[in-house]
Amino acid sequence: MKNILKELRRKDHPRVLGGLDIFKFIGPGLLVTVGFIDPGNWASNFAAGSDYGYALLWVVTLSTIMLIALQHNVAHLGIVTGLCLSEAAIKYAPKWIGRPIILSAILASISTSLAEILGGAIALQMLFGISIPTGSILTTVAVLIMLFTNSYKKMERAIIGFVSMIGLSFVYELFLVDIHWPAAIEGAFVPTVPQGSLLIIMSVLGAVVMPHNLFLHSEIVQSREIYLEGDERIRHMLKYEFIDTLFSMIVGWAINSAMILLAASTFFSHGQHVEELSQAQAMLQPLLGNNAANIFAIALLLAGISSTITSGMAAGSIFSGLFGESYNAKDTHSIVGIILSLGIALLMIFFIGDPFKGLIISQMFLSVQLPFTIFLQVGLTSSKRVMGKYANSKLNMIFLYSLAGIVTLLNIWLLIESIS
Repeated sequence: MKNILKELRRKDHPRVLGGLDIFKFIGPGLLVTVGFIDPGNWASNFAAGSDYGYALLWVVTLSTIMLIALQHNVAHLGIVTGLCLSEAAIKYAPKWIGRPIILSAILASISTSLAEILGGAIALQMLFGISIPTGSILTTVAVLIMLFTNSYKKMERAIIGFVSMIGLSFVYELFLVDIHWPAAIEGAFVPTVPQGSLLIIMSVLGAVVMPHNLFLHSEIVQSREIYLEGDERIRHMLKYEFIDTLFSMIVGWAINSAMILLAASTFFSHGQHVEELSQAQAMLQPLLGNNAANIFAIALLLAGISSTITSGMAAGSIFSGLFGESYNAKDTHSIVGIILSLGIALLMIFFIGDPFKGLIISQMFLSVQLPFTIFLQVGLTSSKRVMGKYANSKLNMIFLYSLAGIVTLLNIWLLIESIS
């Protein structure tokens, strides 16, 4: 214990990307795309489509626009300063602002880890009949081994490929089922808030615009073209990053929208409500037939493992930033952050009676923390002291702050509705 405390006080650890090196070859935006199709998203989207039909498609559209703007903005911070969001907050923000927000971001990463571990456990239950607690332990142990041995980077592209294939299968199935396209298009762009839908709205929003991914994206974007220096490096990376982010977000928007559309046509149109993830495999039957259940469960398991690993990386990045350090899976700061996030999430799962409801609520909590992260991020990226000539323009600053305002108002609305 003394050695751990001694290590935590050190501030001279070198920047080592380790398991993040894979993002030299896979666009950092694809990490967010995997987040688009993690277990939390699956639960939120299936609930939205089965309970409210096409009415909540606009939440995915709004969330994707928000995510493009925020991911692009936080990537600028990482590229220009060489610091992740957590490090920059400690260096430039007042202590009474930066540290509490970072601590709340760690709580958000715990909430995310809970959903991802739970998704993996549900998949193991579907495949092998393993109990949720046991499946959660197995998922967590597997993730910790891959994180601390860096073996995950050898599997990353294969997992992204398989999970993306299942996600794109949802898109393909839109041509096999009966979708009322005029109503779907209206739902995608005309905001409506059906009675009792606010919890699901906030869950979908939190599942798409995950705070921990904003912290992580500012870290991993630095793993690209690190041999370039000065303005040449910055211009090169900014150009690449926007294309990568835009492409990845459009793919994510299509997959999320397809999930809601299929849930609406499969369940809502027949008056059924999704109450557990195992029901949702029925949506893949037109394409996969009798193998749908097993393939769905395998995809869910891989999505759970993949997104738990990125959640652990995010927690390690956020926690190490408290000490002015970058992410390094072999460094004590990052190790403690990873173990805190996954360990606390695992303990919480033992007290959850309804796994599907637990997934929904965990994603809703992300939307509660999100405004704090956005206000912090925009404050930093709008500062000339931090960003120099790359600081946000006034118009961009107003736009980004308005996004934080929208999420804040939705959170207040949800709170008022819950009280009343």
